[in-house]
Amino acid sequence: MTHRPFNVLFLCTGNSARSILAESILRKDGAPHFNAFSAGSQPRGSVNPFALKVLESYDYPTDGFRSKTWDEFAVEGAPEMDFIFTVCDDAAGEACPVWLGHPANAHWGIEDPSHIEGTDLEKEAAFVTAFKYMRNRIRAFTALPLSSLDHLALTSHLDDIGKMDGASAKAGDTGK
Repeated sequence: MTHRPFNVLFLCTGNSARSILAESILRKDGAPHFNAFSAGSQPRGSVNPFALKVLESYDYPTDGFRSKTWDEFAVEGAPEMDFIFTVCDDAAGEACPVWLGHPANAHWGIEDPSHIEGTDLEKEAAFVTAFKYMRNRIRAFTALPLSSLDHLALTSHLDDIGKMDGASAKAGDTGK
């Protein structure tokens, strides 16, 4: 029996940088087994131009991204998520909507590249670093034998991925 593609939602407060990077990476590297989405609790309203520049430089999709609220994914008719990953510490501590289907979740916090002060070159370098850390997590995730893992083993693997190199202070702490 073939399974439909897994739906994955990446959450961050502003939905303008890290969650956008993650959505693009999974959209390319996880196709056709995963559908990628991103959203924020308090969307900034626009995607950070450095996120798009870095994605383009690594030949990842940049079309159709927008900063949007996670409420779009908590309504009837929205795609039912199989996995939800918070990629910033603020979003990990917020009260999330109730998600249909009880998706597996983990915190994959990475420092926010949009908070870097300095030259454009320094800002871009921060986005490259965040991109590489996120790509490593997504590659580890897509390599998991999802159909053969029980819920406990899957949760453990997802938490371990959140603790990989580049983890922010709270990464891997799911609050359980």
